[in-house]
Amino acid sequence: MSHPSLPCSLATAAALMLLLAGCVTPPPAVTSAPGVPRTFAEVRPVLEANCVHCHGPSRLPQMPSFADTAALARLKGGWIVPGQPDSSRLFQVVRLSDRDPGAMPPTGHAISQTEVAKLRAWIQAGAPLPEGAPVRLVPRGERPHSW
Repeated sequence: MSHPSLPCSLATAAALMLLLAGCVTPPPAVTSAPGVPRTFAEVRPVLEANCVHCHGPSRLPQMPSFADTAALARLKGGWIVPGQPDSSRLFQVVRLSDRDPGAMPPTGHAISQTEVAKLRAWIQAGAPLPEGAPVRLVPRGERPHSW
């Protein structure tokens, strides 16, 4: 026995699917532009050259630790707000001019705009950290110091 309403129902369903398909925009593909870090390995040299000298194992107690990836994970939520660089204290202080109080690294040692952009992109990407055992960060280059 045939159901006269069945073809109409299928046609209505097909029309609704086409209408909905036109209303739903697919999410943009996540691509990485050249030089834009999406992993911790790409931002690690920036932290080791500019932060770990003072924020490593021999830091003052009131300073946040960047000694390893476990310490960085504990900073998420305030110092590092995944997906929100402008709300992240880490990003706020590295953007400051050398003349501004609280600028990091200390006065006279501002990091390059390229390094600032890498930190921004890493935080924007969720500040990913490697899983498993903590990765120790080792200072690179000369230690920054205040004037």
